[in-house]
Amino acid sequence: MSTDRAVAVLGNGPVGQTTALLLARWGVPVVLLDGRAQRDLVGSKAICQQRDVLDVWESVGVGRRIAGEGVTWTTARTFYRDEELFAYSLPDAGRSAFPPFVNISQARTEELLDERIAATPLIDVRWGHQVTGLAQDTGGVTLTCANGQEIRADYVVACAGARADGIRAALGVRFDGHSFDDRFLICDIRAELPGWAAERRFYFDPSWNPGRQVLIHPCPGSTFRIDWQVPGGYDLGEEERTGALDRRIRAIIGETPYEIVWKSVYRFHSRVVDRMRAGRVLLAGDCAHLVSPFGARGLNSGVGDAENAAWKLAYVLHGWAGEELLETYHEERHAAAQENIEVTTATMDFLVPQNEEQHRTRRTVLAGAAADPALRARVDSGRLSEPFWYAESRLTTSDSSRPFRGRPARGCVPAAGPGILVPDAPVSAAGRTRFRELARDGFLVLATEGAECAELPTSPGPVRLVKLAGIDASGALAEALAVRPGELWLIRPDAYVAAVVTSWADLAPALHRALGRAAVTLEECRKWTRSPSPG
Repeated sequence: MSTDRAVAVLGNGPVGQTTALLLARWGVPVVLLDGRAQRDLVGSKAICQQRDVLDVWESVGVGRRIAGEGVTWTTARTFYRDEELFAYSLPDAGRSAFPPFVNISQARTEELLDERIAATPLIDVRWGHQVTGLAQDTGGVTLTCANGQEIRADYVVACAGARADGIRAALGVRFDGHSFDDRFLICDIRAELPGWAAERRFYFDPSWNPGRQVLIHPCPGSTFRIDWQVPGGYDLGEEERTGALDRRIRAIIGETPYEIVWKSVYRFHSRVVDRMRAGRVLLAGDCAHLVSPFGARGLNSGVGDAENAAWKLAYVLHGWAGEELLETYHEERHAAAQENIEVTTATMDFLVPQNEEQHRTRRTVLAGAAADPALRARVDSGRLSEPFWYAESRLTTSDSSRPFRGRPARGCVPAAGPGILVPDAPVSAAGRTRFRELARDGFLVLATEGAECAELPTSPGPVRLVKLAGIDASGALAEALAVRPGELWLIRPDAYVAAVVTSWADLAPALHRALGRAAVTLEECRKWTRSPSPG
């Protein structure tokens, strides 16, 4: 059987769309399959898009459009009953082109990604292709669809969502975790609420939802997304029939006229697969991990999966790296998923205490947080999404002078260094105005003032040498990186720092390590041949 496309992506949601676009950017042909007959553009769903995710989308030509249509918010406010406990603004490690968060409906995000896909010949979209069978061999993967078609691909990325039990079973992966008893009621309402359009509001135990939480997000078109925590037996139909739903909304917005645009009730989960790589299949997004919604770590983390998978598959398919690089997809993104589980579990323990001790702790913290900074720091309304760090990855060359000091404080970002997503800043380079744009064209060596420079080690993939002084006239990038004289920064194709070295002789082994290979000599590295950057 001939291969239809190099990669089959299962699931045409935002994670699958992003994966397909990123693969196509690297010149990899993709078939994008979905069991639905067509896209169902309903409801807000995943609305909070973090700045680094917008940056990934900009690499495929759509980030600025999504940001431009969304509502920008920079402040997160937290209340206990009727008293504001604190508010904080979100920092930028560099000078990003994007705000900290943009709120836009998932439906509109999908439409904008669809437009880019329609203009990308390397992506073949096939609706009505529900995958019912999956068989791997040494040469690729054969997919059987409910419509009787068989599709052959070298590799598969499964982005088929939370309900992809059949795919996970076929791969033999577990989806361990648990589901919470409480539900959430979502209402997208259209109303004029002056002063609410640039901030997220989180309420603990408000008088209009006693003992539980309420989260309010601004959205485009004078629309607001309101999430109420409700008990397990909540009946939306009964609330609509009795008028209780109207009273629930009016308790927040008063007599302001409003229109319900969309409403739903959902149950949240905390689960992660035990393996995010199963042979020639990589699992991504909700197919691989589910977390409670506080902190917007669902879709944002899924886009992180997509970028990690795309550059590694491209390098393997182009012959620039061996299959051992794909195992690091599991290692890096499973660690990211476990971090999200840990963070959101701590949040849920605070929001929905499981025992009397947790109840007592929560009451004490909330009652004293307004006056006591130490207690305020313990209020957990959801640590907002942030890029994961690969400091412990075997692709990363550590630097004792730039140690990773662990998860940063709430609202902060880790200092630039090995394993960290490089800060963005404006630069002056041929065809590129942002540093991350430059970085995402392959491996990049950034040389600071006084750095030892020689002929680049040749590589089976694109590697470029750029002198910091030649692109950073304003000094913004040097400041964001806190560079030192004589350094060579090795940046991965996903804009993560792979290494910071001070000797040219250390560069080739660091590059070799970042490709997932065992350590080799510089002379062996010189046997590689150069290859072009992505289109």
